[in-house]
Amino acid sequence: MVFYWYYKASRVGFNLTEGQDLRLDTCRTGEALAEVSSGFFAEDRVVLPQGGPLYLQLKRWIEDAIRRGDIQAGDALPSERDLAAKVDVSRVTVRKAVLQLVKDGVLVQRHGSGTFVAPQAPRVEQSLSQLTSFTEDMARRGMAVRAEWLERGLYLPSPEETVILGLSSGEQVARISRLRLTGDTPLAIERASLSARIVPDPEAIGDSLYRHLDKSGNRPIRAIQRIRAANLNEQDAQLLQVAVGSAGLNIERTSYLASGRVIEFTRSVYRGDTYDFVAELRLGDSPASGDKA
Repeated sequence: MVFYWYYKASRVGFNLTEGQDLRLDTCRTGEALAEVSSGFFAEDRVVLPQGGPLYLQLKRWIEDAIRRGDIQAGDALPSERDLAAKVDVSRVTVRKAVLQLVKDGVLVQRHGSGTFVAPQAPRVEQSLSQLTSFTEDMARRGMAVRAEWLERGLYLPSPEETVILGLSSGEQVARISRLRLTGDTPLAIERASLSARIVPDPEAIGDSLYRHLDKSGNRPIRAIQRIRAANLNEQDAQLLQVAVGSAGLNIERTSYLASGRVIEFTRSVYRGDTYDFVAELRLGDSPASGDKA
């Protein structure tokens, strides 16, 4: 079933630029809203999914409509008043639902224009069973990726870097920070630390850190990775182009050489709406025949 409580971009002179910037032709807004109102109020009363506070029910209803494709990226929601009347809830309930969806990156608000369905970033599935670089992992998926350098240079190490990398007194650390993107969509922020003896010239690193390490015989062969959910702070949210507090994944990776020495310590922040981490699990060895269940 298609819900007619939203209007299409073409009805209001709505343009998508190359950077997904949304611009509204205000000279046609009144005509468009009149068209929206007639179609919107002509439909039957909306039945929200049950369970939880009303604003969460409304939030799930909007999310379901987007997931089904009833509402497309760039489509605009009706006004707060019209949506409240349609769903038969208070404007406060509508406001809470919309603000939560904006925070989650599902909707985007444009001052003076309204609330729109945000462009959906492509999802990436990454295996947890193989140690690969970001560049190699994306290349296997046929995805064109690029990096924007945020920082690279030699610095005095922090106490954490000194301990994890096993640095000697007075030894420097090479820090390499990059914003990873596919097209114009940011996917992740990578902040890597390595001994300056391994990477004496961070400026020489190209697209792939692991490819650079491979040239000197210092590519890691195994790693321990810790993943935890997080809400993005202001700095990371701005770089990843999502709302402050949006869901993200913080990943810490400690990588080792064959000798057992730590070669790399990386802290990454991934957008929660673009990444799926997948691990293959196998049944462990069966208990000895003499053991009891």
